[in-house]
Parts: sequence; C-alpha cells; structure tokens
Amino acid sequence: MAYTADVNQWRGPVEQPYRPHLFENPWHPGWIALTVLGFIFWWPVGLALLFYTIGSRKMGCWTHSDRFENKMTRMQDKMERMRSRMERRGFPFGPPSSGNRAFDEYRADTLRRLEEEQVEFRDFLDRLRHAKDKEEFDAFMAQHRPRPTPPNDAPQS
Repeated sequence: MAYTADVNQWRGPVEQPYRPHLFENPWHPGWIALTVLGFIFWWPVGLALLFYTIGSRKMGCWTHSDRFENKMTRMQDKMERMRSRMERRGFPFGPPSSGNRAFDEYRADTLRRLEEEQVEFRDFLDRLRHAKDKEEFDAFMAQHRPRPTPPNDAPQS
C-alpha cells in the first residue's frame, strides 16, 4: 500500500515529450524511411535524398564548430590541475629517467620550452580573436550609428 503514493513517479512525465518533426531533424525515422524507399523506388531519388540530408548542415557535426577546441582546452586544464596536485603531494611527475643525465636535462629543457611556447601561442590566439572581434564590432557600430538629424531651416512661429 505504501507504493501507491508514488504512482506519479511510475507514470512518467505529465507533459508530452518533445518529438521533432520530419524537417527539423535529419535522423528522423521518416527521413530514413523516405531515403530507403527512394533507393527502392529509383536509386537517383534515394541518392538525392541522402545528399540532401548530408548537405543540409542540420547534422550534429556541423553545429559545433569549436567543439574540438573546447574539449582540448578542458583536457589541458584538467592535466594542469592533476600535475599541480601530484607535485604538491611529492610525486615525481614526468617520464622516467633514461639513465643518461645529459639527455634527461635536454628533454626536460625542451619540454619546458615547448610548454612555454604553447602558452605564448594560446595567448597570441586569444589576442588575435579579441582583435578580430573588436574589428567586427567597430565595423558594426560604424554602420549602425545614429545619423545626425539635418538642421531644421524652417522659421519658428
């Protein structure tokens, strides 16, 4: 008898779930069935529907232009946090020794230099993006500035 209080939990959501229409989603079952039927009916129709689906740019891979860059940034941040935690706890972080001290020093120096160059390059890209954004904003503002009203030459009465 105690489970009857949770009937709404088992019934599911009260509102109807959102179902995309045929033209909103390229992977709608209707598109897939239409494409298959197009291939069965006459192969150029199926091919045309397939190319339309791929070329419509509604596919998930077209909408996230900077997704890879965001993932790389998050991964680098996580690696830096992990490295700092490991160094604070006293764990030696880095590749094991090769046995050749000169090579180990060269490798450590090269890795440090590459990390510095990576930081400089990331800063350069940020400055470049900022300059581009500022240039686009200035161009937009120049186009949409309120134009001065012409002076009224009519005599006041």
